[in-house]
Amino acid sequence: MTQPTPLQGEHLRNALALAASGVPVLPLRAGKVPFGNCRRCTDNACGGRPNMKTPGPCACPGLCHGWSAATTDPHIINSGIWRRAWMAAAAVAYHPGGAGLTVVDLDDADAITWARENLPTTQTVPTTRGEHWLYLGAMPSANAVLPGVDIKSTMAYARWLGFGTGTMTALPDAVRALTVKKPAEVRPAPQAITVPAPAGGGECRHRTPAYLDRGIAMAEQRITGASSAIHTTVYRTFLAVLSKHGRCGCLTETHVARLFTAAQTKGETARHCTDAWTNARTRLGL
Repeated sequence: MTQPTPLQGEHLRNALALAASGVPVLPLRAGKVPFGNCRRCTDNACGGRPNMKTPGPCACPGLCHGWSAATTDPHIINSGIWRRAWMAAAAVAYHPGGAGLTVVDLDDADAITWARENLPTTQTVPTTRGEHWLYLGAMPSANAVLPGVDIKSTMAYARWLGFGTGTMTALPDAVRALTVKKPAEVRPAPQAITVPAPAGGGECRHRTPAYLDRGIAMAEQRITGASSAIHTTVYRTFLAVLSKHGRCGCLTETHVARLFTAAQTKGETARHCTDAWTNARTRLGL
């Protein structure tokens, strides 16, 4: 029988010691990746755990479902299948939420500086690139809550890197708040609109009013759907509308007001709307 290397034997000993203290563990492959689902469990075909919300192995004897395979059962950890996994393991991982813990994963120096300025001191573990700050208490996990900051607790795993230094403190509200979605930004109410005179005077080439209505509706959607470069989007939309409908008598004050209202809903001022409209007309020689 192949004997484990000293390092692999240490992984198993650490896993058993953590499990004895109530920390669910699992082996990690190189690259900090858990052992993948077996063929029987691909795409959760075995049924797994309901919505993957409860830790522990599924009915399959393999190491399945990432964090959900974590266990504190020494018989499972030291079983034949798991022992073979420890032979190939590169590290030990644990399920923080299953142990009632939260890990604030700080990936770089800037993130560490932020934590020192904003979070209460707690048990700290050095990592390859930064630090893990461990708090007593579980919460939902989330990635990239701030630049270089991840939260690992429920439904997640973290690499075991030792006990670190310091005394673990209770999970603060400042950490819990990091995963709370901010309410949608409230846009200012549109200002009273002074609609510039519509362009036109030429012969109308459009067969029905519905053609123009569809064009205005599409222009409104383009403006309200923009997530960045709002000024540019508004100007280009006005330019597109005027290039299509600006040389005939189709456009009315109602149509222009709809476009201005859409722009102001995205935060544009009435002045910006008027300037964009005027610049678009000038560009087209209207």
